[in-house]
Amino acid sequence: MKNKSIQTEIDACYLYRKLSENEPDKAVADVFRRMSEIEQSHAEAFARKINLPVENLIKPSWRAKTLNLIGKIISYDYVLGAMMDTEKSLSNAIIKTKEKNKQTITGAETNHVKILWSIVENDRNISGSQHARFEKKHRSVGGNAIRAAVLGGNDGLLSVFSLVMGVAGATGGNQGVLLAGIAGLLAGAMSMALGEWISVKSSQELYENQMAIEMEELETNPEGEEKELALIYMAKGIPEDQANSMAREIMKDKTHAHEVLVKEELGINAEELEGSAFEAAFYSFLMFTIGGIIPVVPFIFTTGTTAIAASVILSTVGLFLIGAAITLFTGKNFWYSGARQIVFGLIAAAITFGIGKIIGVAIT
Repeated sequence: MKNKSIQTEIDACYLYRKLSENEPDKAVADVFRRMSEIEQSHAEAFARKINLPVENLIKPSWRAKTLNLIGKIISYDYVLGAMMDTEKSLSNAIIKTKEKNKQTITGAETNHVKILWSIVENDRNISGSQHARFEKKHRSVGGNAIRAAVLGGNDGLLSVFSLVMGVAGATGGNQGVLLAGIAGLLAGAMSMALGEWISVKSSQELYENQMAIEMEELETNPEGEEKELALIYMAKGIPEDQANSMAREIMKDKTHAHEVLVKEELGINAEELEGSAFEAAFYSFLMFTIGGIIPVVPFIFTTGTTAIAASVILSTVGLFLIGAAITLFTGKNFWYSGARQIVFGLIAAAITFGIGKIIGVAIT
């Protein structure tokens, strides 16, 4: 467990350094560099605690190197998103452990998540526009996009694999399996795509409606909105006189006031509305299809027991790779996560195969 803690810090140090090296904005790059130094100091402290020579610190894991490769190929915004997700998960785990052991929650448990913001906010060399850009990078799809891709592939593989095994159990793996597999693949992919499109579109329409109402309130009752804004700042701990002054200054520009009220009162970031529902639907369809085609492929070339065995082997490999890919976000052991995914996938397939076998015998 102690070595795992050191590995976590080493990985964070490595990835922050890579973010710094690939960040064109010098001020933001300096933030990443300083974060790398902080994580390095944490790793050294852990090492000294267990009498491990600092020069023998563990090298970056395959997970860290894979995330760096994703950054090189796609964008380092994805790397930052995945890292922050991981640190949030670790912070939540620490808090839950303390709650279970009835230990005091001090607030330091979320330092890894908060520290980037504290550095940026206290660094006078970073301009307002640079801070906004940094914040936008943090809010980017990042690790969420990679997670959605992995989970979309997982959904496709598991659902179509179970379907194929169920039909194979009932028919003995004849040509009907291919037809059922392709039909299930297309139906599942289109259902996923439509669900994603509706989800994104509904959220956008809801937020747009709330923003329109906020603009109407701003135009009809600007005094009331100014008081609301001042109260929001006071609730954050800002002195009353300063809060009133800030609200009064913001209300001088109606467009800016609307943006601030939408963010502070409604908790809506206007940039989040720019995502394309069609793009989300397309990628959902694509990833489900990629995962779902794996168990179907053998039945394109052969039938019977041979096709069933090949489908199980290919799907087992696919399940392991997906389980391993999930560790990019969870930080769990590569082999454990992959094996767990295989066990759950094969159990689901075995159940549907058995049910199909029973139904096939009954029909015959």
